[in-house]
Amino acid sequence: MNAPAIPMTFKCRAHDAVHDAQLRRNFRGAMDFLMAKRAAQFPDGDELERLRSFGNAVRARALSKLPELLERLETNLTRNGVKVHWAETVDEANAIVHDIVRAHEARQVIKGKSMVSEEMEMNHYLEGHGVDCLESDMGEFIVQLGNEKPSHIIMPAIHLNAGQVASLFHDKLEVDYTEDVDRLIQIGRETLRRKFYEADIGVSGVNFAVAETGSLLLVENEGNGRMSTTVPPVHIAVTGIEKVVENLRDVVPLLSLLTRSATGQPITTYVNVISGPRKAEELDGPQEVHLVLLDNGRSQAFADSELRQTLNCIRCGACMNHCPVYTRIGGHAYGTVYPGPIGKIITPHMLGLEATKDLPSASSLCGACGEVCPVKIPIPAILRRLREENVRAPDDEPRHMRGQGSKYSRAEGLAWKGWRLLNTSPRLYRLFNLAATRLSALTPPKLGPWTEHHSAPKAAPRSLHELAREHLGED
Repeated sequence: MNAPAIPMTFKCRAHDAVHDAQLRRNFRGAMDFLMAKRAAQFPDGDELERLRSFGNAVRARALSKLPELLERLETNLTRNGVKVHWAETVDEANAIVHDIVRAHEARQVIKGKSMVSEEMEMNHYLEGHGVDCLESDMGEFIVQLGNEKPSHIIMPAIHLNAGQVASLFHDKLEVDYTEDVDRLIQIGRETLRRKFYEADIGVSGVNFAVAETGSLLLVENEGNGRMSTTVPPVHIAVTGIEKVVENLRDVVPLLSLLTRSATGQPITTYVNVISGPRKAEELDGPQEVHLVLLDNGRSQAFADSELRQTLNCIRCGACMNHCPVYTRIGGHAYGTVYPGPIGKIITPHMLGLEATKDLPSASSLCGACGEVCPVKIPIPAILRRLREENVRAPDDEPRHMRGQGSKYSRAEGLAWKGWRLLNTSPRLYRLFNLAATRLSALTPPKLGPWTEHHSAPKAAPRSLHELAREHLGED
């Protein structure tokens, strides 16, 4: 009898990725290209800092009113004819989607890009219930063909080059082998085009949900999001509860930050605003629109004033593009839906800190992620907080992560108990200070050089050795 397979740890996956020369070349070229494009979009550092502060203020204001805004969003969406569903867990979210699919006797679902649907593993869930779910984003379509997970939240197939995609299309779609990028894109479009019309239900994510107007806003470059949300007779949108913003005007600075930080574009090709199903006088659009609002650990982060800043994320991927760890090991090494710096601080809320204990430590703390975050999430500070949580005894303080962290060593635990006792007893504290003062008077001072601490120098940009167009899956 064969022994059961042992799941690979983060360290094992990272080790394999570091020794994959082709993977490292693919990521090095892609990251250099994306960093250069982002830098070109923000030539004025002062303007960038003002815009980042504005974006941070918009997200912080929305989160400070999150319960109220969610209720207002539901009220206005319902008034517009959108059916709103609430899900605490991914299992509940999948069950809601399946109930809608079953009510319409649907057998084919086509899906635009959605990281929340990846959290839910919606494709596998629906497939297990006899429903075909096809990805329509080109990058997602490629990784689905290859039976892989996305390796980047914006460009799912960024780990592949044109030759690898050509081989995949040749094997899976039975087309002639070609590395011509335009032809590869055309092959994908030809395959997907007819699927939009055959699908019974279209699924999408949501970039921002506007409480003021009851609107769902999606940004994209390929048109697949617009097709997925208008051609099938039913549209299901899935999103996290943190995506709500207060007013439509709040979307303007966030869009500017999102597109320029993500792909180095001043604006995306398509900005879709959905405020309800098709009206009687309209020629196109779905007959039904549903919104599934998913918690999945987000309310847990919301309850902590420091960890709440994690929910500011607008999913641009800039922190990944600038992270020296992500650049060398890629997204799959993390083994989670959200890789890179943002994944290290989001995933513990979703899966528990014990299940993700290696992730907060998989960082050099160089600070690059915090410097480029368009909404100023203090990622390095939150990583340090999670590292502390990771070694805190479960009964020492109330924990903010699901699951149990590693306990202190015996000596470390005794030291912290002594520190707590000392700092909660004024009399003991005064006695300790008196003894320490007397002891220091008897001990000659030691003189030594001061040590300056500098952050690690940033690596000089490397030249781009492959054409950017070889990296498919741009969103």
